[in-house]
Amino acid sequence: MIAASNPSVLRTNRSYRHLWLARIFTTTSFQMLTVVISWQMYALTHDAFSLGLVGLAEFIPMLLLTLIAGQVADRFERRKIIFICQLIECGVVAMLVISTLGDWIQSYHILIAAAILGASRSFENPTNSAMVPDLVDREELPQAAAWSASAGQTASIVGPSLGGLLLYWGPSTVYFTSIAALLISAFLILSIKAKRTVRKAEAISIDSLLNGLRFVFKRKIILGTISLDLFAVLLGGATALLPIFSEDVLHTGSWGLGLLRTAPAVGALLMSLVLTRYSIQHAIGKYLFSSLAVFGLATVLFAVSKSLALSLFALFLIGASDVVSVVIRSTLVQLNTPQEMQGRVNAVNMLFIGTSNQLGEFESGTMAKLVGPVAATIIGGFGTLVVAVLWMYMFPVLRTLKTFYDSSPELQEKEVRQV
Repeated sequence: MIAASNPSVLRTNRSYRHLWLARIFTTTSFQMLTVVISWQMYALTHDAFSLGLVGLAEFIPMLLLTLIAGQVADRFERRKIIFICQLIECGVVAMLVISTLGDWIQSYHILIAAAILGASRSFENPTNSAMVPDLVDREELPQAAAWSASAGQTASIVGPSLGGLLLYWGPSTVYFTSIAALLISAFLILSIKAKRTVRKAEAISIDSLLNGLRFVFKRKIILGTISLDLFAVLLGGATALLPIFSEDVLHTGSWGLGLLRTAPAVGALLMSLVLTRYSIQHAIGKYLFSSLAVFGLATVLFAVSKSLALSLFALFLIGASDVVSVVIRSTLVQLNTPQEMQGRVNAVNMLFIGTSNQLGEFESGTMAKLVGPVAATIIGGFGTLVVAVLWMYMFPVLRTLKTFYDSSPELQEKEVRQV
């Protein structure tokens, strides 16, 4: 059941509003940087492999540092961690500006910058997610998750478009704009006052890191939620093949590719705005697995479509259904994780999400090479449906979940002490 929410947490909670605005600015900055760094790397090297190296340079620090970052988020003040990360990102972008204006920038400068940005975001992202329960009450978390999703989708639409537009005046213009967005975000973060502060967590150590993993694997509801995202996204990565579909299947060229890339973000943004007004309160498991079914079927529909309009509709459904799943999953993780472990658990979640996105693109590309893009996408869509069915029986707690609050805080605390 979808019910009208209480007055918007964005309107009534000043600190969460600042976090939401900060997320828009920092994600928009990151999206612009993705555009300009890729463009500048290709302009310097004229080598497609070098573009892949940029993604790898960002991914490796995330893989190595995210779990450590979760411990840091549980040990130190989260607001200051985000602020420091964004100042570091400003410094990296400033070096890119200086080297670009000085006309001595080389491809290895870009790879170093990408690695440092990836390392910084490895600390920033889980801390940002862990901070939400510090700012809002438990009953506001579903609505806050929907607003957070809307911030990400807004930035996903605005950022690449703005970055591409500003490139007309050169990469330095994009870099300066990115720095401005990061600085605005950093000072918004500084203005936040948390309702709850982090209790002094255990010292940073290997055992502390493993405690986060132990907690995730002990709590079936969290393990099922996080792993569901990993395997569903891993198989259903139709968006990675959009250039092939626009060129070889739909024959629309670059203008059609732009529309295809925008459609999922538009669907996701509109659905997230709906969920900020009408939040899902009951039959949580039903909505979770129904959204995955729509995601899988829409992926198959996109694969078999020969019409641009139908393909855009399918991608719109993919984006909209994915947001329903994301909002439910993020709310479940935050509600079922004690405050002092939010950083470590969100770090594990971010690691799973990042891995699924990166490996999902690799899986889609590999399958498309073996069987063709249409067959690969059909297989991915049906694979998502199979994962949904398997998870319904492997994790019955998710299938039978009626409300977000079925797990008692007392049980959570007991399980934490047992880890």
